[in-house]
Amino acid sequence: MPSSRFDPAVTALLDASKHPLRSEIDTLRTIILSAHRSILEGVKWNAASFRTTDWFATLNGPRQVKEPMLILHAGAKEKGLDLKDRIPDPDGLIKWLGNERGQIVLKDADDIKSKQGALKAIVSAWITLL
Repeated sequence: MPSSRFDPAVTALLDASKHPLRSEIDTLRTIILSAHRSILEGVKWNAASFRTTDWFATLNGPRQVKEPMLILHAGAKEKGLDLKDRIPDPDGLIKWLGNERGQIVLKDADDIKSKQGALKAIVSAWITLL
């Protein structure tokens, strides 16, 4: 089960912050980690973040407390990639913030669960193109 792949440092950060969206963040952690076995989790930018060979996604940081949110990116520095038109997103979940940076904002736990399949497909496509 992907929750067994949770990084203890991320769990400790979330425990210490008493984040109000903890349950939703844990659900998103599970979905992202289950998208591909090469995905690892860690603390980056003071938030739960994900990587394969480079960081590619970050969840709600300590100040993002209104809605569950996932930021997809190509690492800390721009790489000149054009991911915007290459990621399948038939449900229109991604709000593009640039050619290699997107934001997915979800309403609540039910919204996350109903979009689980689409989220996994987006994450899988994202890491394939990096």
